[in-house]
Amino acid sequence: MKWKNWLESWNMTALRIKTPFLDLEWKPRDEDKAAAWELYVELLTRTTTQTSDECGDEQTALSSIHSLFSLTRSVLKTHGRNCAEFAKIAIVVLNQVVRPFTAKWHGLSLEGAFDDPEHCRQFRTELAELRKVLLVYTKMLADMAGVEDLTELN
Repeated sequence: MKWKNWLESWNMTALRIKTPFLDLEWKPRDEDKAAAWELYVELLTRTTTQTSDECGDEQTALSSIHSLFSLTRSVLKTHGRNCAEFAKIAIVVLNQVVRPFTAKWHGLSLEGAFDDPEHCRQFRTELAELRKVLLVYTKMLADMAGVEDLTELN
């Protein structure tokens, strides 16, 4: 299967990925599967897969989303360069999906946005949209890891 086809099967075609990469074969190795499993477990048990009403306060939710950067880096370092298939999707999702959200809300939170109920509502609305994409990503990780998807258990 080509990367393009795998991404299309998950409706993740909005990610900006260079064409030559999309024509490469999608062949996760054991290291990819192990890395995908580790991050899958983290995503499955965080704000990323909970409804915004269940995410506690806004600052905690933002911190949980932001922690995906350090968690992903740690997984990448642990499994090394042999988890290249995992790295290809993990880095794109972090930089194109998670980073714009955390950059915006980190700055606003420093300005006291979470003291304003309107900003809190806006945050939760945007968090719900982010959650939809990260839920698909979580399912993709289950697929890459070769495990049963448990996202619907939440």
